[in-house]
Amino acid sequence: MAKWIDACATDDIDEEDVIRFDHEGRTFAIYRSPDDAFFCTDGLCTHEKVHLSDGLVMEHRIECPKHNGVFDYRTGEALRAPVCVNLKTYATKVEDGRVHIEV
Repeated sequence: MAKWIDACATDDIDEEDVIRFDHEGRTFAIYRSPDDAFFCTDGLCTHEKVHLSDGLVMEHRIECPKHNGVFDYRTGEALRAPVCVNLKTYATKVEDGRVHIEV
């Protein structure tokens, strides 16, 4: 059964940015796209396990801060080496100005 978790306020994330959210020993990355949609992926790079929230967000992509691998944060797809394993993604919904993720 799906479980929705209140992760943050919509105002906590600037447009085209990412924040880190930790819950029950897991790290997530929550993104706000240029068209004001919200997305969520695992928060650690699949290559070196560094926090993606420290990376660069641009044009629906997150660039890992360590080795510059790139993922599409909407789908989790690994787009540029050295990353080759996709990120896990999580459904999001916005209610009353809060972003919730489904785990």
